This record gives sequence, C-alpha cells and structure tokens, in this order.
Amino acid sequence: MKEGLIKDRNELYGPYVVKNLQKRQFDAYYVETKEEALEKAIELIPKDHVVGWGGSYTIKEIGLVDRLYADGYKVMDREKAGDNFDAWAETMKRILVDANTFITSANAVTEAGELLNVDGNGNRLAAYCYGPESVVVIVGMNKIVRDVKDAVFRIQTVAAPINGRRFPDLNTPCKHTGRCAECTAPDCMCCQWLVTRMSNPKGRIKVIVCGEKLGF
Repeated sequence: MKEGLIKDRNELYGPYVVKNLQKRQFDAYYVETKEEALEKAIELIPKDHVVGWGGSYTIKEIGLVDRLYADGYKVMDREKAGDNFDAWAETMKRILVDANTFITSANAVTEAGELLNVDGNGNRLAAYCYGPESVVVIVGMNKIVRDVKDAVFRIQTVAAPINGRRFPDLNTPCKHTGRCAECTAPDCMCCQWLVTRMSNPKGRIKVIVCGEKLGF
C-alpha cells in the first residue's frame, strides 16, 4: 500500500516539476521506473555521438553506462585510466572538447525547475555550462526539493556526506559526521557550486525525472 501511495504522489508531483523545467527551456520528461529512464536516455543520445560522463552514481544505477558499451557507442570513460591520475584528468578535459553528449545527474532539483550541483574538480559543472552540445540529466524524485535553500540543505546533509563515504581515501568532516562543516579541507568535495536556472540554448540540457529513488 505504501509503495502505491508514493507512486500516486510522484505521478502528480513529477509532471508538475517537468512542466516547470520546460518553462525554463529544458527538454524535460517524466518516467515512472528506472527501466523507462534508461530507455528515454538512450532515445535522447544519437548513435553517432561521442558520450562522456563524470562520477555519477545514478547513470550506473540505471544501467546506462553498460548499455552504451553494449550498443556500441563511442565513449570517453575516465575509469579506463585506472589509478593514473594524469590520464584520468586528461580524459575529463577531453570530454569537454570532444564529447557530443555528456550524461550526468543533479544533486538537487527545485520544484520551480532549477538544477543545483556541487563539485570538487568542477569538470561536471563545466560540462553543464559549456562544451558538449547535449547534456542528459537523470534524477530520481528523491532529489526534488522546494527551493534553492532546501537544495543547499539537501546537498550539505545528504548528497555530500553519503558521497564522501563512497571513497575510502577521502577525508572530509562530512564523511565522519554526516553533516556539512563548511570545510576547507584539502579533500573538500564542495569547491564549486552551480545553479542552472535555464537551458541555453533551448533544449541543450535534457532532464529525465524518474518516479523511483535514484542516487544519493
């Protein structure tokens, strides 16, 4: 019963957020399931596009990275560099120049249709702003918040602390306390903040809102 009630609510709220995203020139879509999110993402990525991505957990969770490989897309995958940091960094730079489509998620989306993201290196934010001709964003309903203030709160108390625990070698206060300390630690993951209010050009950023929980 609980799952049914949540599904009913999301089917009302999700399209409302999508409509507000569309008012801000995003191409936006609501889908109910992870499987539908995967199919919609593939539909939005032309087969002749070179595809790159950052460190999104969500795109792996829905199986998008595996699907791109399986379908024969030309991809730019920084993880192929292994532990070679220089090669890793070079791949991230080349993605901004050579990738036609960048796939990612968002740390939070306001119900008014604004995307909020925070980065340590800034490569993901750079792709949002400029470079790849198309950006495909996949978000679960768990990332929808009321406004920018709530988005910041979500990032500081949910996204950043949980992401911090993904990396064994990372040492930030939020990893150990579960909350933001507004730190200036050397490993700080929150070096750059970005609010994307509109897609310019129109439709360059495409947002898939999924009725299921995705990512952190």
